[in-house]
Amino acid sequence: QSPQRDLLIISGKPILVQKIDAYTVVFTLARPYAAAERLFDGIAMLPRHLLEARLTQGTLQNAWTTGTPPAEIAGLGPFRLKEYVPGQHLVLERNPYYWKRDQGGQQLPYLDRIASIFTANADAEVMRFKQGETDIVSNLGAANFALLARQEQQSRFQLKDLGPGLEYDFLFFNQNALPSEPEPGFFKKQSWFKDTRFRQAVSSAIDRQAIVQVAYFGRADALATQVTPGNKLWVNSAITPPVRSLERARALLRSGGFSWTDNKLLIDRSGLPVRFSITVNAAKPQQVKMATLIQQDLSDLGITADVNVVEIHTLLDRIFKSYKYEAAIIGLADGDTDPNSEMNVLTSTGTAHLWKLQAGASPPPPWQREIDELMERQLITPTYSQRKQIYDRVQQLIWENMPVICLVSPHILVAAKSRVGNFHPAILGNYTLWNADWIFLRP
Repeated sequence: QSPQRDLLIISGKPILVQKIDAYTVVFTLARPYAAAERLFDGIAMLPRHLLEARLTQGTLQNAWTTGTPPAEIAGLGPFRLKEYVPGQHLVLERNPYYWKRDQGGQQLPYLDRIASIFTANADAEVMRFKQGETDIVSNLGAANFALLARQEQQSRFQLKDLGPGLEYDFLFFNQNALPSEPEPGFFKKQSWFKDTRFRQAVSSAIDRQAIVQVAYFGRADALATQVTPGNKLWVNSAITPPVRSLERARALLRSGGFSWTDNKLLIDRSGLPVRFSITVNAAKPQQVKMATLIQQDLSDLGITADVNVVEIHTLLDRIFKSYKYEAAIIGLADGDTDPNSEMNVLTSTGTAHLWKLQAGASPPPPWQREIDELMERQLITPTYSQRKQIYDRVQQLIWENMPVICLVSPHILVAAKSRVGNFHPAILGNYTLWNADWIFLRP
C-alpha cells in the first residue's frame, strides 16, 4: 500500500533481491532503469530481528505506531527515538551506534538530542521561536517570514529564503469516469471540465502574479507546469509562466460553445450558467487565499466559483474515495528532482493521477497516451540529455492540454538562531535537518 510501490514495479515485475554475502546485495530489474540507484534513497533498512515476524504475518504497516515504546524501535540514523508525547513534543537522542565520524575522527552526531515541539499553528510556532524556546523553524509561512525579517538584526537569528522548492500548488477538475453522479447535475458540469479549451480559459483568467504577491507576499514563483524553477536540472525553461489574458480566455470559451448573457454571466450551449465549487484545505491559509483570488478572477469571465473550505481529511476523502468535488486546490511536493518521482502523478494508471483516478473503460486521450509512453521511455533511457528532451516534451504536453492548472511554487523559508552551527538548509526535505548529524550549538 506504499506510494513508492509504483517506482519499484518494473515492467509489471517486482525488483528481485539476492544476498551474496554479509556486505553484498544484488538487485535485479526486469529492464534497464534510469537513475535506478536513486530508488533506494528514500527506502529505509528495517531491523529484521524486530520486524520479520510482522512482515511474514502481513502486519508490517502497523508494526510501529505512536504507541510503540521507543525501546522497540531501531534505525540506522544519527538519532533514535527517546520520547513521544502526543500533542506536546517528540524527543530524539544521540544514537551511540551511529557509524559516521567527522574529519577529526569524532563520532557524530555533535548534538545530544533534538526536540520537536508541537504547536497549535504556525503563529504559535513563530512566537516560541521569538521567545527563545526553540532554535529552528523548518517551514515558515510567507507572512511570518516577513514579520521575522523586520527583527532579524536585533534578535540574533538567521533567515533564509531558498527560493522555489519542489512543491507546486495547482487547481484541477474532477474528470473521473464515474458510474453515477456524486452530486446532482455533476455530469453536465463535468462536460465543461473535460474540455481542454475550458481548462485553458480558466488558466488564462488566473492572475498568478497576484497570487504570488497577495497569498505569498512575493515569496513564491508563478508556474506553467508541474516542474518548478527550483528543479534546475529538469525544468523546461522554454515554457514561461503564463500572463493573465481575459481576451484569450474569452476566445477559448467562445470556441468551446460558451456565450454570455446580457448581464455578463457565462452560459454553456444549453444555457446553463457556468458555476462550480473549488474545495480547499482549511489548514493551508495560502491555498484558501489562492482560491479566493481565483474566485475573483473568474468572476471577470462571468463564472461563479464557490470556495468550499474543509479540513484535510475531508478533502482527501473527496478526492480519493467519494469523488464528491468539482474542482480542488492542492499542493504536491516531489521527494526527488528526478522525473521518476512524478510517475504516479503523470501516468494514467498512477495512484496520484488526481484528476482522473477512475480511468473507466474509455482509453486515455492521445496526449495522455503520449505522456504514458514518454514517461516509460525516459525510465529506460540511460543518458541525462536524452531523458531531458523526453521530459521537456512531457512538460509541453501538460502545458498544452492542462489536465492540471499549475499556479505557483512556494519558496522554502526557514529560520535558525545565530548560535546554530552548520545550518545549511536545502530544498529537499528535511529542509533544515537533512544534515542533523553535523549541526551543533555555539555557546
